[in-house]
Amino acid sequence: MPTSMAMIAPVLLLVASNIFMTFAWYGHLKVEHRPIWLLVLVSWGVAFFEYCLAVPANRIGREFYSPAELKTMQEVITLAVFAVFSITYLGERFTLNHMIGFALIAAGAVFIFKGPL
Repeated sequence: MPTSMAMIAPVLLLVASNIFMTFAWYGHLKVEHRPIWLLVLVSWGVAFFEYCLAVPANRIGREFYSPAELKTMQEVITLAVFAVFSITYLGERFTLNHMIGFALIAAGAVFIFKGPL
């Protein structure tokens, strides 16, 4: 795999894995009148696919990124995926408070990738 693609692959895999995990954790919120045990089992099944993507993302990514950088990427991607999911699937409003909070977390990510001060 060429280096540039190998560096992008973990990001793409983390995006895909976070889509699965967001549905596993929050998708059931629109499902009413189902037993919680059934929702847990379905969520667990969806989460299996998240792991099938996250593990290779971190394995491939470790060649180019530190564990702290991989975790930071994962967290920022999680926030972006969740923001889109909560607006489009759950019908939630995205407020200025959300934007400021997410921006502060993203600003923290800059320090992880910037290197030692």
